Amino acid sequence: MAELVIPPAGSGKRDFLALGALVTRLDPGIIPFAAADTYALHVSGGEYNVAANLARCFGQRAAVASAIVDYPIGQKVEREVRAAGVEGIYKRFAHDGVRGPNMATVWSDRGAGPRPPVVFYNRANEAAGQLAPGSFDWKRIFDEGTRWFHSGGIFSALSPTIPELVIEGMKAAKKAGAVVSFDLNYRAKLWKLAGQEKAPEVLSNIVRNVDVLVGNEEDLQLGLGLTGPATGGGSKLDPANFLHTIEEVTRRFPNVSTIATTLREVHSTNRHSWSAVLWMNGKSWVAPTMELDVLDRIGGGDGFAAGLFYGMLTGRSPEESLRLGWAHGALVTTYPGDTTLATLAEVEALAKGGNARVQR
Repeated sequence: MAELVIPPAGSGKRDFLALGALVTRLDPGIIPFAAADTYALHVSGGEYNVAANLARCFGQRAAVASAIVDYPIGQKVEREVRAAGVEGIYKRFAHDGVRGPNMATVWSDRGAGPRPPVVFYNRANEAAGQLAPGSFDWKRIFDEGTRWFHSGGIFSALSPTIPELVIEGMKAAKKAGAVVSFDLNYRAKLWKLAGQEKAPEVLSNIVRNVDVLVGNEEDLQLGLGLTGPATGGGSKLDPANFLHTIEEVTRRFPNVSTIATTLREVHSTNRHSWSAVLWMNGKSWVAPTMELDVLDRIGGGDGFAAGLFYGMLTGRSPEESLRLGWAHGALVTTYPGDTTLATLAEVEALAKGGNARVQR
């Protein structure tokens, strides 16, 4: 069984490096898109969100490797990345003034009550999809020192060259002694265009290079082509099916030492029951169940990953790491936007069983 070895704190230039697409999310709040005439703009990205959370809340030295287009939207994105305390490592693209290449736009409202959030994309001629092996000087990056390398399934669905780039980065990270993590984040709309039948082969090739895997039962089955119990049945808070599926994951991918996910029962858009589970080296831990009042659910899973990774980077026990992820992911859903506004003290208090009584 693979053993997880994390480089010591303070070694090298960075604690964490994410490889992924940077996007702008247009958020009309609770107003449906067709009726909205104002939108908040959030800088986001499934991989970047984890880096931003680790920098802003947890004080880690975080970076993102991505594509930037040299036009005003790209400048906005670059400023927001800097403001989050994240180092940008960019492959730059020039905009032709008409067609692109572009920074992608994700449209995502918040829904309300019985009305679910709606997400759709404009990723036409996206610069990040043009990234390919050779886009980044991995030797230089890892020679500077990086403890943890992370990417995800949303980014991997963008083009045929992206999985090759992800694997290239992972191999360089492994050679340098960094931990490698991957969030499956299976998105049916993206893989429909990429070819849904390709997802298990593409993602399996990536996961063969991974130490820490994040993904729920559906991600594991649809993303990796696992059989497992039928998805959609029983309580979403019961970890039994997830833990059963892990048996097949570890048979196929003995390199994976750690697997984690959130558990969420959605009662309405604004009311969820929330838990999480961690499997590591043959043992499992389950977080408590919290009744969660949700303002904006986008980014909760990335918040969980950031808290979990922080715990592991700082030498916390598996149970403490799980609780930090569980607490931080819950807090992220109480803020507008995709990234955290929490403090470390707030996360640690909730992880230890804190509540929402007035703080005087």
